[in-house]
Amino acid sequence: MHVKLAPGWSADLDRGPGWLFVRLHTSRTSNAEGLDLAGRVCRLLDNEFANRVVLELDDVEMLRSPLVGEIVQLYRRMHSRDGMMRICGLSDDNYEVICTSRLDNQFPRYHDREEAVMGSHPPKPR
Repeated sequence: MHVKLAPGWSADLDRGPGWLFVRLHTSRTSNAEGLDLAGRVCRLLDNEFANRVVLELDDVEMLRSPLVGEIVQLYRRMHSRDGMMRICGLSDDNYEVICTSRLDNQFPRYHDREEAVMGSHPPKPR
């Protein structure tokens, strides 16, 4: 299902066993001001009777501070509801933003939804 979130922002929703997958889409000029990602995703979770979400950020070109703030708010709300949130699909540059913000312990790097759901990373070559 495709939903509009805010001007310049939309998401594709997909349901998996016990999980809601939210793939964010944005225009290059959108900066997440007024997005209320946490509130909107929590309402979507309530509608789907789910308490675990994977936020897929493959289509987000540049992770700016307002979006990082929205992601942190969503993480806190999920934690307060005894839910689980994982993010995946970050580019190298966007993951560097997470590391620079000292959020890499909260948001381990998962490349795709399968890794995120399993909570594991593929084995590294020896």
